[in-house]
Amino acid sequence: MSLHLTDVTLTYPDGDSRLTALDHVDLHVAAGTITAVTGPSGAGKSSLLAVAATLITPDSGTVVVDGVSTSGLAKAELTDLRRSRIGIVFQQPNLIASLTTLEQLQLMNHISGRSPAAALDRARELLDAVGLRDVADRRPHQLSGGQRQRANIARALMNRPAVLLVDEPTSALDSERGAAVIELITTLTHRDATATVLVTHDRTHLAGVDQELVVRDGRPAQSSAR
Repeated sequence: MSLHLTDVTLTYPDGDSRLTALDHVDLHVAAGTITAVTGPSGAGKSSLLAVAATLITPDSGTVVVDGVSTSGLAKAELTDLRRSRIGIVFQQPNLIASLTTLEQLQLMNHISGRSPAAALDRARELLDAVGLRDVADRRPHQLSGGQRQRANIARALMNRPAVLLVDEPTSALDSERGAAVIELITTLTHRDATATVLVTHDRTHLAGVDQELVVRDGRPAQSSAR
């Protein structure tokens, strides 16, 4: 389980020219480790996460997810790769209002076409892991902000992804709940041996990460182990 982005360049149309969002960026994340991606707004952090998630194809460079190169894959193959090997935790949980916490997780399994019986066991295991067992039958409006974000994380891990991509997971939380969410991500990364990328603006969250990639103007300004 690992993630490798090598010499990735991404540009967008900008009038008669093109705007460079990522400029020859390398990112290598081993199983069971967390890499924090930091930098100012507009630096390219979200673009980097989108490329890692195979949501955007870069102009050049390679992306390898759990040993699978995305180069040349068809759209359907990329979709299958995301479903089976990539978990994404967005800034906002975006939980489905009509579903209970347990059902949010089971839906991920249904989308992937896996056994419903196994899904129930996996969902309950994850809700235990994130401390939501007692609210499994509650809907999103009945949960606190921290609980919704923990449900978001559990949902992303439902299909045992090799790669976990986390985008500013504490932006809507206070410092105490934010710290608890980061601790949870760290614990589950080590437990499940995922290759985790954490995009964050809060440097207090860096204590538990294994390396940091600083991005400025789409370029890697600094990369260091911690």
